[in-house]
Amino acid sequence: MAKGFNRPSGGGGAGGGMMAQIKRLQEQMEAAQAQLAVETVTSSAGGGAVKVTMTGDQHCTAVEISPELLQDADAEMLQDLVLSAVNLALDDSRKLASEKMGPLAGGIPGLGF
Repeated sequence: MAKGFNRPSGGGGAGGGMMAQIKRLQEQMEAAQAQLAVETVTSSAGGGAVKVTMTGDQHCTAVEISPELLQDADAEMLQDLVLSAVNLALDDSRKLASEKMGPLAGGIPGLGF
């Protein structure tokens, strides 16, 4: 009789459980990404004169500029405020993504990443 004839072929044992864990993790990540696509953050600059709304997956959905600001502002100041509001919204969006994806980003114990 050949060596190993009665041994189960590969894929059994702990490997099957690991694959199930990976599949669950992938499903959780997909659900978190879908949720990030609809959740929004709004950040403002200039005391609320410029507001930017962004989704959790970093898509800008709205820019609001106070009409009062347009009466008194020069182009350079308006550009600076819009830039600041966009960067703040990006930071807030990244924080939201980190909160949602952070627990999943740890990977599966035992894989070393």
